[in-house]
Amino acid sequence: MGSYHFIGIKGSGMSALAQLLHDLGHRVQGEDVEEAIFTQTPLEARNIPIYAFGEAPLANDMTVIASNAFDDAHSSLEQCRRQGMTIQRYHHFLAAWMKDYTSIAITGSHGKTTTTGMLVHALGSSWPTCSLIGDGTGSGTADARFFVFESCEYKRHFLAYQPDIAIITNIDFDHPDYFRGVDDVRHAFEQMTATVGKQIVACGDDEQVRLLQSAKPILYYGFGDHNELRADSISVHAEGVSFDVIWQGAKLDRFTIPVYGRHNVLNTLAVIGVGLVLGLDMAAIRQRVSSFGGVKRRFTETGWKSNIVIDDYAHHPSEIRATLDAARSKYPDRRIVSVFQPHTFTRLERLIDDFAASLIAADDVFLCPIFGSARERAGSVSIENLRDRIPHAQLLSESSIGQLGSYEDSVLVFMGAGDIQKYQRRLVEL
Repeated sequence: MGSYHFIGIKGSGMSALAQLLHDLGHRVQGEDVEEAIFTQTPLEARNIPIYAFGEAPLANDMTVIASNAFDDAHSSLEQCRRQGMTIQRYHHFLAAWMKDYTSIAITGSHGKTTTTGMLVHALGSSWPTCSLIGDGTGSGTADARFFVFESCEYKRHFLAYQPDIAIITNIDFDHPDYFRGVDDVRHAFEQMTATVGKQIVACGDDEQVRLLQSAKPILYYGFGDHNELRADSISVHAEGVSFDVIWQGAKLDRFTIPVYGRHNVLNTLAVIGVGLVLGLDMAAIRQRVSSFGGVKRRFTETGWKSNIVIDDYAHHPSEIRATLDAARSKYPDRRIVSVFQPHTFTRLERLIDDFAASLIAADDVFLCPIFGSARERAGSVSIENLRDRIPHAQLLSESSIGQLGSYEDSVLVFMGAGDIQKYQRRLVEL
């Protein structure tokens, strides 16, 4: 049994890893900011100690796992170095740890978390699995054969892993503070494919995915006839979405998922693709995905007065389009109201026109102040710059949230990767 200390334990990946190690019987503790973050809830449920930065009790036999959100000059890292403790970055620790499993990495610019959650749910109790999901959910099973994890392309951290199987959901330009453009992003994914041991399962409808130059075998999925695994005869109904799955030209089965949007059909195809690669029972996979309820902060629905409130992590134009499309698909007769908080100044500055074009799909648009990050607290773009590009868009603050109170029988879609949830809480309080 090991002893682990996490610096930045409330990060989504860090929290999930701490849960996994705890479930496997290891001693785990961590430190982070004092602000409450939803990722700490499962840590508290497991009685994992969480300390404020600089206040954690340290022992030399602990292995320190450091979040990539904090640089080497962070005071907590310096304190651990002074004590002579072993320090590993999150992605380096994970790369070494997963070697005892059949590892399945879920990567891509968008859709990683939902696809990871769906695959973990599909494997269920039939195939024991350890997992790390990007919504801050982790699970460790002592007799696990598989390890399913979300693999992030930011700063090419995913090159540290050598998974047996990798899903690539799509390739898009994001993280403009690091990547120079979409060609640079695609090159990173090409480098990643070289680390995959057995098989790649990739969305063949994605233009950038099709441009990948890789020597590894690729199973393509999508809607187009050029994919060996595809969805056909799609119908949307009160229970979700149903579709035929066509595998190598023949109907495999008809699947139903209780989540909406074309992107979730693609996510399901990715899961089926992995099942086919591993030779798993498709009837069991079909039954399991039919009860998949989603992951945290991805189209999470609650009621408020006569309205539906949706909480979603969407923070990129492509994700906003997918979320609003799903809302329109599920609630075609209701007014769709977008409440969006941009995350990072560089992303908004580089993609501002795309943000405007994606948000126009909502009937009404409200914009919250920009949420920065630990590495970027200011920039040359303002929320007013985005407002000026969207007809009838309005600015929203915690003090003016009451103007949403006039909506009835509408769908209020809160989107963002920052602290957008505080606006939801304030609305409910009012």
